[in-house]
Amino acid sequence: MSNDSSTPSISAQSHVASSARTGTGVRIDPGAVVLGASVLEDDAQVGCNAVVGAVARADASGAGSILRRGATVGANATVLEGVEIGERAAVQPGSVVTDSVPRNAVVAGNPATIVGYVDTRVTAVDAPGAAPAVGSAREPGVRPTNVRGVTLHSFPVVTDLVRGSLTVGEVGPQLPFEPLRYFMVYDVPSSEVRGEHAHWACHQFLLCANGSLSVIVDDGVTREEFVLADRHTGIYLPPLTWGVQYRYSADAVLLAYASHTYDAADYIRDYDEFLAAIAQRDDAG
Repeated sequence: MSNDSSTPSISAQSHVASSARTGTGVRIDPGAVVLGASVLEDDAQVGCNAVVGAVARADASGAGSILRRGATVGANATVLEGVEIGERAAVQPGSVVTDSVPRNAVVAGNPATIVGYVDTRVTAVDAPGAAPAVGSAREPGVRPTNVRGVTLHSFPVVTDLVRGSLTVGEVGPQLPFEPLRYFMVYDVPSSEVRGEHAHWACHQFLLCANGSLSVIVDDGVTREEFVLADRHTGIYLPPLTWGVQYRYSADAVLLAYASHTYDAADYIRDYDEFLAAIAQRDDAG
């Protein structure tokens, strides 16, 4: 077997269907099975005893599965026929994947759900219940993040044991734009993922009004995850920021402010288009 990293490394103890296609740098470990017309793009990996393109229906078409560039399937995992594993996504060992997995996502379990994202730093903004002393006001402030243009904003909090707590924000001092729209997201099953898009022109500001959730922000180079679990800290997403929200608690309520009214044309829902827009912006700048 060649030592050239571009040459597929396919174990003699694996089984790859004659109708399957493999790109350069693909690795298929001992005991792995690749069925049907599955496609393994460049640098995809299939671990020991994993099955790709598994048939789960009597009317199976033999279409197999698709592993995009750099995707990995862990040992003993099963990827059902018709499922696409996105670029650089990772299927954890022993998982059973019944639905397609977005780019860069990490999935686990049976059925597999998203449990994280590759190359993503996770930051807990504030622990639940971390409120200031009774009668005091939390100083508002803005913190930079590692993602271009994205900032965390802390709002003042006034706590009163008798009358309850209050947090407030004003356009200008705390909110970095004048909103023309708001929306709320709630009753989200914990396995579901929201967002997965960027905007051409719209600015967004996200607050967790109840419960907790995770927000992924991505500038095309750096990706960071923030766990929002209070009512007095929000995150600002400028235009051309890829955003994802997931890991909603059962009682989570996401409150989002937007600088523009709804316009379907302002959404960028394809990550490759997003990267192209980032490159165009940087070239122009």
